[in-house]
Amino acid sequence: MNLAELQRAFFDVTRQPLTPSENMRPRTTDGKSIKEIAESIIKPNDRLTSFERLEIYNRQYWFRILSALSEDFPGLRAIIGEKQFEKMSVAYLVDCPSESFSLRNLGARLEAWLMQHLEFAPKVERIAIDMVRLEWADVAAFDDPELPQLKPEDLGKMGEDPVFQLQPHLHLLDLAYPVDELLLSIRHNDHQVVDIVSNAVTERTRRSRVKRSSASRRLSQRQFRLLQTAGARRFCVGARASRGQAPLASHRGLGQLVEPERGTRERTTA
Repeated sequence: MNLAELQRAFFDVTRQPLTPSENMRPRTTDGKSIKEIAESIIKPNDRLTSFERLEIYNRQYWFRILSALSEDFPGLRAIIGEKQFEKMSVAYLVDCPSESFSLRNLGARLEAWLMQHLEFAPKVERIAIDMVRLEWADVAAFDDPELPQLKPEDLGKMGEDPVFQLQPHLHLLDLAYPVDELLLSIRHNDHQVVDIVSNAVTERTRRSRVKRSSASRRLSQRQFRLLQTAGARRFCVGARASRGQAPLASHRGLGQLVEPERGTRERTTA
């Protein structure tokens, strides 16, 4: 066994789901003996067998990625409950294992996956999907780039029919439920979270938001559609308050608009 084969065998076993009692499984999902694999890649010592040594890594891998997913989606966890969230997380990570060195990307496919597995959110399917969209947009906004900002004097240089797009770190969200209010309550350890979820499901309203750091600003349908057309994007979360920009709903929001790159502009106007 060469180094690459050893690393692959180690990684494949490490990613095997734990048992309900949070121990390493005796066999892989395709039926191979993990005890035999462990003995072929790890030596025992005077305290632990090869299986027990490999089990440490297997458990720590799952404890870490489950913890990371839980930290990124506290709102979804509150909506469907702790036990259901843990079951959903394991199923999701088995179907959509981490493909990046960064834990930040763990939830990138959760919305699409949950849409196909609504059994994990019985009776709260739509609000759960809304919450996932909001929480993932919140994660993405931190890392998405910021392009050079437009200034008033730039407008005169853009011709008679200028084309704009939103800053990449802004995401437009068209939601059925006020999940931003719910998420703020959850983050502040509100003891009435269960009641808030119930009320949100019962008193459904259609709202569009601009979220700036931990605050939200509501947009009218007209403002939302205008930004949706200008940005050609799905979301509107992540305006960076730390940069001192005015809300997008005002007339001073040029800092959140940029001129598309030439290739993008040509496709937009074609």
